[in-house]
Amino acid sequence: MAAESAQTLERGLRLLRLLADGKSGRTPTELSAELSLSRPVVYRLLTTLMNEGFVRRDAEGRVHLGFGVLVLAQAVQPLLRAAAVPTLRRLAEDVGATAHLTVAEGDDGLAVAVVEPSWTNMHVAYREGARHPLEKGAAGRAILALRDGRDDYFVTEGQLQEGARGVAAPVTGLPWLEASVGVVTFGPLEESTGPRVVAAAAELAAALD
Repeated sequence: MAAESAQTLERGLRLLRLLADGKSGRTPTELSAELSLSRPVVYRLLTTLMNEGFVRRDAEGRVHLGFGVLVLAQAVQPLLRAAAVPTLRRLAEDVGATAHLTVAEGDDGLAVAVVEPSWTNMHVAYREGARHPLEKGAAGRAILALRDGRDDYFVTEGQLQEGARGVAAPVTGLPWLEASVGVVTFGPLEESTGPRVVAAAAELAAALD
């Protein structure tokens, strides 16, 4: 019975991960095919997950993530922040720019952790909870690159704030997390900033793995 319960849990988690890929929902038949499970098994999983609010079905019968996952996401954010702050602090002090961790929420990027350098005369005040479209700014573009299977770092200027320069790299290797690590400043950035940001993103990925 324990093995059967573990298998059911694993299938349910696979189903949720599939629905979290940003596509516009799936029919039970599509879920059955993509998960290589029979339709009766998929319907049983969906019934349980719907009862708990983790999935919902629209008027056309397509299945989407439910609002119940927001409760879990809100609980994860403080954990992400605690894990990210040491890495961001080292990055901010090393580069001399405000460092941040940005996570994807649908088509937006949300800053969940921000650390400012202690030794600079002036730096960008970037608040936790700031939200912006993924298409704008280095942090969002790095997350979009991650969705395309790329690990490039991005450099932008003036897209979110006039005169501000940003560099960001995706946090790779964590299927459950769409995020980027970046820095933002009003001053010039050294050529080594991009590789330093990439190294910080890799460090954070290893800490979260």
